[in-house]
Amino acid sequence: MVKKLSIIIPAYNEGNTIHFILDKVKSVQLIGGLEKEIIIVNDCSKDHTEEAIKSYITQNPDLNIQYYKHEINKGKGAALHTGISKAKGELVIIQDADLEYDPEEYNLLLKPILDGFADVVFGSRFMGGNAHRILFFWHSIGNNILTFVSNMFTNLNLSDMETCYKMFKTELIQKISLKENRFGFEPEVTAKIARIPNVRIYEVGISYYGRTYAEGKKIGWRDGFRALYCIVKYGLLKNS
Repeated sequence: MVKKLSIIIPAYNEGNTIHFILDKVKSVQLIGGLEKEIIIVNDCSKDHTEEAIKSYITQNPDLNIQYYKHEINKGKGAALHTGISKAKGELVIIQDADLEYDPEEYNLLLKPILDGFADVVFGSRFMGGNAHRILFFWHSIGNNILTFVSNMFTNLNLSDMETCYKMFKTELIQKISLKENRFGFEPEVTAKIARIPNVRIYEVGISYYGRTYAEGKKIGWRDGFRALYCIVKYGLLKNS
């Protein structure tokens, strides 16, 4: 029986926005009466992220927040590895510390799992009628190419492999050996989840409130090439 959702938030230099996303996570009412476990992993931020997190925890003692810190910067993927290993809920979802994704939409991803249809749910920015900020043409082309190539290796028909919003049954994701420490996490976890026998993967449309680089967006073209490398690597090398 599902009782708790573990929400993993990797944070790097998000001192100015971390309290906004935590307020949103706090306010969302999960369907099925699920409890929330918030796991924040500070990946050795250079700004006031730690102070902001500790202040928020002090001001919200009723909220179940688990805080972990890397002593050296390891990358988003490494922060997710730490968070996944600490999760106590029956389900896990990934939540970026910025404001690009709306926690109110957790319930969209929860429904196929709670209804007994899915083991894993991806939140797609490219399907459905929800709000999407118009930003970079070449980023969208890059996302489409990466998803297309990933689908070739996994034999899935995802529309958005690179999405942040991925929800897993905890028992599945904790059994996977994950190695990518940066943005290669997305293609790696997709490839390895797809290889689980009889796994049921669903996709639902979500909103997307993207940031510009001036607003703090971190992913760049080098990460795109790394993602392509990871798609091929984990698609071809089944034991990697």
